[in-house]
Amino acid sequence: MKNYYIDLGSSTIKVYQHDDKLVLLEEHSIYFKNNFDSEKGISEDNLKSLCLYFEEIKTKYDLKYFNTNIYVTGIFRELSASKKQELVQLFNDKFDLHFNIISHGIENYYLSKAMQNDYNNKKVLIINMGGKTTELITFQGSKITDTKNLKLGVADLLNHFDKVNEKFSGNTVEEMESFVEEKLSDVQLEEDYDCAIFTGGEERFELLTGFNLVENTLFNDGIHKYMLTLDEYIKGTEKVFYDISLEDLYKLMPLNPKWMDGARSGAIIPLVLFKMTHVKWIIPSDLNLINGVINDAK
Repeated sequence: MKNYYIDLGSSTIKVYQHDDKLVLLEEHSIYFKNNFDSEKGISEDNLKSLCLYFEEIKTKYDLKYFNTNIYVTGIFRELSASKKQELVQLFNDKFDLHFNIISHGIENYYLSKAMQNDYNNKKVLIINMGGKTTELITFQGSKITDTKNLKLGVADLLNHFDKVNEKFSGNTVEEMESFVEEKLSDVQLEEDYDCAIFTGGEERFELLTGFNLVENTLFNDGIHKYMLTLDEYIKGTEKVFYDISLEDLYKLMPLNPKWMDGARSGAIIPLVLFKMTHVKWIIPSDLNLINGVINDAK
């Protein structure tokens, strides 16, 4: 039987199918942070867009209560209890689906399950960044030794830097780095990591935009094929800011071009974290919490 898993975050909805393996069917971007209010909820326009999209995918994939699992994160956690209940009731009545808002702790748990691996006894920093939050998990060998939740995400940079999504970025990498450095000035991080893994579609993004990736020789898990140096990550980020137009970024993801609105801003928080921890190697990853949900059920 086909089962469906939906990852609904602050700006992107990802729809997966799981039979023998997990397959990303499609993704759709809605900026739920725009005109968001914890007491009033997501905006009327965004609620309408959310409902229209679920009407579409419910019909397309024949989504049912028994075969569909929705995991809601990010900005939805900030809703008041009454607004959370309204969305749960709406999805139950309108779609016969459960709108499951999970806690940060549960998201961390599933992320750790997604990334659980024998990293050839390396010390690895996992970075999972969303619209409003960033989760950090440290693996030493195959064990988790530390977790941190940062109240900082892509939306914070998009809200602060209004020129980053001009044809070529009107905001510099350096000024955006300084903003993040100030926000993270009280965060204490270890500095002896062998590598950092940046999750959530990063491998796909770096392949599409031409980052200088080389074969991953640190460990072999059959999933993470590539790595790059910090210098090459910086060069790739500068290329996305100054050499690839926003229109051309959109063309790289024709089925969901709005995802690229967060591409430039989304490179900065990890860049600062890479520098703070002095990592030499960065490994891009497409894994996310849904991979953890599947792994946890095995």
